[in-house]
Amino acid sequence: MRASTDPLAATSDRYRQFAEVEAHGLSACYEAWARGVAEDPVTIARIDRLPAPKRQPNLVFSAARFTGAPVSGYAAFAAWLAAHWAAVEETCLSHSTQTNEPARCAVLLPALAAIPGPLALIEVGASAGLCLYPDRYSYRYADGDGAERMLHPVSGPSAVVLDCTTTGPVPVPPGLPTVVWRAGIDLNPLSVHDETDVAWLDALIWPEHDDRRARLRAAVTVARAEPARIVRGDLNEQIVTLLAQAPAGATVVVFHTAVLAYLDEAATRRFTATLARLPVRWLSNEGRNVVPAVSERMRSVPAASTDFVLALDAEPIAYTQPHGRALHWLADEDGLG
Repeated sequence: MRASTDPLAATSDRYRQFAEVEAHGLSACYEAWARGVAEDPVTIARIDRLPAPKRQPNLVFSAARFTGAPVSGYAAFAAWLAAHWAAVEETCLSHSTQTNEPARCAVLLPALAAIPGPLALIEVGASAGLCLYPDRYSYRYADGDGAERMLHPVSGPSAVVLDCTTTGPVPVPPGLPTVVWRAGIDLNPLSVHDETDVAWLDALIWPEHDDRRARLRAAVTVARAEPARIVRGDLNEQIVTLLAQAPAGATVVVFHTAVLAYLDEAATRRFTATLARLPVRWLSNEGRNVVPAVSERMRSVPAASTDFVLALDAEPIAYTQPHGRALHWLADEDGLG
């Protein structure tokens, strides 16, 4: 578990790690805020009034943005936070980090397309379900030599175009997979038809990432045209019931991205054991130490400490940028144990 999401870590350590590893180079605003919090005992004392799982930097900062915090340096942010803490605290207690980045489909697609279809998709930790539409988005893959490959849905180019830089022997497919059913599980499902829920998804996007913000809105339009069923509940309690509802003749793929880090080790191992006995393909995209069944089979580590490990049926197959911007496919000699 990363220190920023580890409820047992000291708050100062959680924010320092978030600044140095997760926000560095990706959000100057959040890096400055996190570094400031890490050295500010007054703000730490305020954040420490929250339950430990709710002290996560991404949640506190998103809650602040949701309630009106402007992009600023740390001094201005600390003053704003002190003046508006009641609203931020209420938002932290009633919300969770449910980043629903459709661009993650770009790193999932090569694996999904290689699985014999038609496919029935189940996403655990689905949020509003925007990653359940890999067949409805367009893709632009660019390799290190500048060559590009474009893929579009059978109906034509999508308003959602996902850009992904690739390295390694990425099996970019000739077309998109056929998806005949899509469903999800979430502790607190968000609705693409609820503007308050969409506003929360917007607040979860880091301040400088305007491309992601525009993509979110376009993906919401796609999802509104074909709503996926997302059931409320714990993934370990709901997965078997939901699987039973998948259509006969389809290959069921259970997938998740940046979800299992929020489970304790016992819940993660229970989920892994359940999937091992179910008639499904399992596609995970998580931090490199999050899924023991995956990390035990790795013979190399990502070049970037923030990269996720993409694994099919617990076999590592690629390293991915957490928001889907880059994909490094592993050759057998450096990826698999």
